Amino acid sequence: MAGMSSRASQRVAVLMGGPSAEREVSLVSGRECATGLRQAGYDVIEVDAGPDLVQQLADIKPDYVFNALHGRWGEDGCVQGILEWLHLPYTHSGVLASALAMDKSRAKDAFRAAGLPVVESVIVPKAEASADHVMPAPYVVKPNNEGSSVGVYIVHGGANQPPQLSDEMPDMVMVETYAPGRELTCSVIGDRALCVTEIVTSGWYDYAAKYTVGGSQHYCPADIPADIAEICQDYALRAHQALGCRGASRTDFRWDDSRGSDGVILLETNTQPGMTPTSLVPEQAAQEGVSFPELVAWMVEDASCDR
Repeated sequence: MAGMSSRASQRVAVLMGGPSAEREVSLVSGRECATGLRQAGYDVIEVDAGPDLVQQLADIKPDYVFNALHGRWGEDGCVQGILEWLHLPYTHSGVLASALAMDKSRAKDAFRAAGLPVVESVIVPKAEASADHVMPAPYVVKPNNEGSSVGVYIVHGGANQPPQLSDEMPDMVMVETYAPGRELTCSVIGDRALCVTEIVTSGWYDYAAKYTVGGSQHYCPADIPADIAEICQDYALRAHQALGCRGASRTDFRWDDSRGSDGVILLETNTQPGMTPTSLVPEQAAQEGVSFPELVAWMVEDASCDR
């Protein structure tokens, strides 16, 4: 890693906020990352990314851009394309991997091609999913291109009615078979899978459970058999590679422990994992001896164009 003195001359613009449904948590992520980068010795400027982002970056003239945006626009390849055009080295995944991971249906195609286990799913109009069951319950309805469990509906077995989807849901939605079991997640840093965490909530691991202090309990490392942990680590690394991810990613799983090693199902991969006090990547890195300032400094040192 670079020394503190050399970092002091390196300016890092931390992108946060933005216009997505995940604006508020991105602001928290960005502030935490900015604090960690300052502790690591960098000259840091926080940027609330808006329509004038190109002019903001032209005025700042950063050496690196730390992408702490979440959700659409910041996580789907759009801002990555801007940074490529400006030739500004940036963190996390590039244009293609970001767009691919954000499109859940196409990401599943990539996972299947890599031999990774995913549940069956279809893309249907919102009106159709609200009018009738499009597959046998239990199943899940969610946007095809949002992150952080935004707009997730679970239809339980024996339900008489399909879900009544909110106006905020997009015109086309994903309907997928419900995967029962324990919630597991594993982060990848570069080419290395970290330890596995089990997430326990009183209900679904939704947006509030992810980002509210006390909304969920994290058991890191997870109290699971060694072979299951190794399977999750293997799948997380293969998912990272199948999508072409760079920097950090986090892959979420369900494990039906009644089925042993056959019960691990890959849900999705997040190319812009949360970096808040309740987030999983910093917890897993800390478990393996990497402090938060060291983690965010590594991300900057890994930054590049052509990702």
